[in-house]
Amino acid sequence: MENKAKNTFIFCLGIILIGLLIKILGKVKGDSLVFPSIFVILRAFFRLLASARTYHLIFTTLSHVFISLIISTVLGISIGMVEGLSCFFKKLLKPLMTMLRSIPMIVLVVIIMVLTKYKNVPYIAASLILVPLISEATAEGCKRIDGELIDVYRLNSSFTPRILFSVYIPLMAGYLKQAYINAVGMGIKIVITTEYLVQTKNSLGKAVFSSTYFNDYDEIYAWALIMILLVLLLTEVPMLIMKKIR
Repeated sequence: MENKAKNTFIFCLGIILIGLLIKILGKVKGDSLVFPSIFVILRAFFRLLASARTYHLIFTTLSHVFISLIISTVLGISIGMVEGLSCFFKKLLKPLMTMLRSIPMIVLVVIIMVLTKYKNVPYIAASLILVPLISEATAEGCKRIDGELIDVYRLNSSFTPRILFSVYIPLMAGYLKQAYINAVGMGIKIVITTEYLVQTKNSLGKAVFSSTYFNDYDEIYAWALIMILLVLLLTEVPMLIMKKIR
């Protein structure tokens, strides 16, 4: 309990530090429009939270994030298992994974915009960027599994979906958990950035674009706070629930 209170206190200090940095930058630049006070930002933040439209925008963006996570998880675990079980396929797929990990997002978005409808771009782009993250964690987790334990299961049964979900996935849970935390945070940033670029209707990315267009910088910071809260909710809450279940 004491550690939890201490961590919460440190987290709150971090938030205060961010507010102080914004205030200092505003003083240095002498531009209260671009760097509004923390009180102005909080006022915009609570105004957005009180608006029903905000939750509609959040729903649209989260739907893109969830679709991206589902697609990238299925592809990432499948590719990661193949890489973890076969050195040949790991070397074969390495150029593709390196390309997806290294390609600038704007280039990937432009290519996808040419190939598909604009409404599909956010979750397709996010899925492709997240696949290497999940596949790498899966491959590493697969390699770390005790070989003797796997040999025992191979004697009793061939590799089946049941073996995958009852043996491999639980033994790789630590790696997949960290991959999930990283994927959610990165996924939200990628989806919102893509929504901003392609002007996805009724999305957080479009809302940020509108705030930028009208120079509503207090709203931009307020949207940033909402995005941070979303990341915390999607990463911390599931972990707390899992701890309670255990």
